[in-house]
Amino acid sequence: MQKSKLLFLLILTFINCGNEIDSENCIPYFSLNINKDLNSPEMNKVLTPGFVKISGGNKGILLINVNGSDFVAYDRVCPANDCSNPMSFENGLTLKCACDNSEYAVGKGIGGAPQTEGFTCPAIEYRVIKSGTRIIITNF
Repeated sequence: MQKSKLLFLLILTFINCGNEIDSENCIPYFSLNINKDLNSPEMNKVLTPGFVKISGGNKGILLINVNGSDFVAYDRVCPANDCSNPMSFENGLTLKCACDNSEYAVGKGIGGAPQTEGFTCPAIEYRVIKSGTRIIITNF
């Protein structure tokens, strides 16, 4: 009898675990694996805290050096709308979609959270690995 109660509680827990994001309306993720050398001229702006826009992803990628050693990367595609223009990087804190004026917070540990009421899809954040002078941007 105890095993059946435990099993019931486990099943109930998994059923109730949910995500408030309606992912059907969000831009889907796809495989990505970009490898860049920090010593290349295009990467000069991220040798110290700063940002650089690089090719790849859906609409290009924004790579940010947060504090000299930590990096974050976001796709510039509008998360809730397949806008033809990439998002712009505003005031060093947010990505903004020109098609619907939605804004998304960017930075270490922020995860692209929507800052505009009514929007639930986050900006697509990629994993960044620094290995020596190489930066690997991936989502797997």
